[in-house]
Amino acid sequence: MTSYLPSLLVPDAALSVAGLTAYIQALLEQDNHLRQVWVTGEVSSANRYRSGLFFTLQDPDANASISCVVWNSQIDRLTVQPVSGEQLILLGRIHVHPQRGQYQLIIWQALPAGEGLRALRYRQLRNRLEAEGLFDSERKRPLPPHPKTVAVVTSPQAAAWGDIQRTLRRRYPGLHVVFSPALVQGDQAPTSIVHAIQRVERDARADVLIVSRGGGAIEDMACFNDERVVRAIAECSIPVIAGIGHQRDETLADLAADVCAHTPTAAAEQAVPLLADLYASHQELALMLRDAMHYRLEAAHDRLQRLRDRLQQLHLDRVLHQERQVLAWMRQRLIQSVTLQTQQATQYHQLLQQKLATLDPQAVLKRGYAVVRQDGAIVRSTDDLAPGQELQIQLGHGQLSVRVMELLPAQERSSQSD
Repeated sequence: MTSYLPSLLVPDAALSVAGLTAYIQALLEQDNHLRQVWVTGEVSSANRYRSGLFFTLQDPDANASISCVVWNSQIDRLTVQPVSGEQLILLGRIHVHPQRGQYQLIIWQALPAGEGLRALRYRQLRNRLEAEGLFDSERKRPLPPHPKTVAVVTSPQAAAWGDIQRTLRRRYPGLHVVFSPALVQGDQAPTSIVHAIQRVERDARADVLIVSRGGGAIEDMACFNDERVVRAIAECSIPVIAGIGHQRDETLADLAADVCAHTPTAAAEQAVPLLADLYASHQELALMLRDAMHYRLEAAHDRLQRLRDRLQQLHLDRVLHQERQVLAWMRQRLIQSVTLQTQQATQYHQLLQQKLATLDPQAVLKRGYAVVRQDGAIVRSTDDLAPGQELQIQLGHGQLSVRVMELLPAQERSSQSD
């Protein structure tokens, strides 16, 4: 029995396994796109070894997978740790193992994908704005107790706008409402919300501002986690109430607002008081005021009665008689004191008169002395005189004028005087 072998053309030089693997390695590892590549997928079969973390990144929809490794020196630098079942975005490079004829992805960085990536971005933005102080309680402003105008920023097609209008009319009839429409979902929503807030500020009529939208998926709330919207709310000159989503939802806009009400209806309730409550409070205050006045009047009446009782217990005639005696005694003491002081003053006056009479120059003249003057000045020595000068002599009674005939020596004048 003969076998039939097909005729094959064998090349002169065939590649070895090592050569083929080296060629594939050069193609993959030298490719610029594969030396630093981002890959997304779901982690499975994650195992930690002494050299590093080995796992498989798979794409369930396409039924494809790739082996990955993070060396121990790089694990602590990852933003998130690869865990089985997590969706990740990985940064790495392609590496070929010649011994096994396989390639794998050497990982440098791992980021959350899908919901995880959104949560990471939310957390990073929240931490940064919180570090700036945009969420501090010291920045929160109190709401006006009785606003005259309330501004609302939301979509005109949203159910939240209708809920807010009904709540405001029910709680505070006659309130003036300013509506500033805005997109509250989609890529254009952040810019639209910022412009709507700025319109309210330029209008300058509103006492309080409600920024609101109804509930929805997490993706629908993304515009209220936008940094531009958060800053516009934090920097708004009007107190802001955030009524976004449902009770379980929390956005960065809620944290930046002065009051967070979580739902549109709750935001409207926070903005204005309930008129019935105001009326009840007024009635209660009126009752309290009436009771207080009644208490004060009763206290005053009791005090007046006590004074009347004390007045009746006092004998006025006796008191008046005692007061008259005291006044008479004080009058007698005053008269005695004045009389004594008058006598002392009279004696002192007489003493002064006697001293004054003793010192009176006119009295000296009356005793036989005379005062000689020359041109009004008193002459005290002959040294100042000369023969022929005219002098005036004042006597005890009258004056006379004389002329100096001769100046005697001092000794001779002394003997003549003797």
